[in-house]
Amino acid sequence: MQYARLSSTCHQPAPAITRVAGAGTGAAKMQRLRSFRQLASWRLRRSAAETAIYGGAAARPPPPPPPQQQQQAAPRRVTLATLRGKHRRGEPFTMVTAYDYPSAVHVDSAGVDLILVGDSAAMVAHGHDNTLPISLDLMLEHCRAVVRGAPRPLVVGDLPFGSYESSSAQAVQSAVRIIKEGGVDAVKMEGGAPSRVSAAKAIVDAGIAVMGHVGLTPQAISALGGFRAQGKTVDSALKVVEAALALQEAGCFAVVLECVPAPVAAAATSALQIPTIGIGAGPFCSGQVLVYHDLLGMFESPGHSKVTPKFCKQFANVGAVITEALTEYRQQVEARLFPGPAHTPYKISPADADAFANALEKMGFSREAEAAAAVADNAKKSYGGPPEIETMENNNGVLSAGAAA
Repeated sequence: MQYARLSSTCHQPAPAITRVAGAGTGAAKMQRLRSFRQLASWRLRRSAAETAIYGGAAARPPPPPPPQQQQQAAPRRVTLATLRGKHRRGEPFTMVTAYDYPSAVHVDSAGVDLILVGDSAAMVAHGHDNTLPISLDLMLEHCRAVVRGAPRPLVVGDLPFGSYESSSAQAVQSAVRIIKEGGVDAVKMEGGAPSRVSAAKAIVDAGIAVMGHVGLTPQAISALGGFRAQGKTVDSALKVVEAALALQEAGCFAVVLECVPAPVAAAATSALQIPTIGIGAGPFCSGQVLVYHDLLGMFESPGHSKVTPKFCKQFANVGAVITEALTEYRQQVEARLFPGPAHTPYKISPADADAFANALEKMGFSREAEAAAAVADNAKKSYGGPPEIETMENNNGVLSAGAAA
């Protein structure tokens, strides 16, 4: 019944903003503030989805939690101070990629500390062979979707290839766009070369938090000769540690270590005063990150095995569950088992059904009239009697309480 009340409030006229004489007085300011609050509340009700249509089981309010859960405070938003505190206490933290609203909701609900809106979206969301094709504008779309679904974790947006390599000025401009237009909390950039370190420092000086990334840097596969592990020789291992230290000096709040041997990651973690986040770097980092699709087992077919790295543990086989559900849906539709009466909720009264059939007949649509009448008669039998009559009240076409309940 509450859905009908919400629907009716969505059609109430907007409250007028009262103008009070003596606008500079305290009383007048309070009156105007109350008026604006009323207007904001009205706009919120106007923007609510029409629950007579979207009022399925999933849209109904969940039952109240048990008393012991009601007393728990809502999870606090993760900030840089939160991460520094966990690092100081030696507590591992987690980061998972997300690229859209649903994945962000799942990651947030699981209590993960950080979300990376990674340029890996080019591979797992858009089907490319590497991360290079994705643009800054497309990354912004992914960032905005993730931010809407994840109010608690700290969200980091990747600077894509081509958005920061030319100069420190370009890097700052791109980082500003990711923060302002994408709504994220920080940016991540790859590489530890002097030019990248200078760019990271410029972004930090502009007031933006930066996460570094060394080891395997996927944006540099052209120079690396493909997706190849780094730090496997003495010189290469020293470069990983030196690059991480340089990024710390530039002001980065954390550094990702990707595809390096565990001893190298342990040395870098010990050398740094900021957290390290490992991916394919062993268990000795301050935290760990995995790609959403990889850890859930989203891609199980042979054609997608190339995007699943061998260091990733699959904590579920979600891809198989999705394929099974889609197959069952197809089979039920082909067998005319779906939708059945339980999923055909919108009814028409017997009188209106007859009048509709007669109107069609008068218009010359005899076959269509017969089809409508046959379905109406069948509905009576399927529901074990006359369907519930739903009326349209004089409320601009919104279903009445009987229809929405």
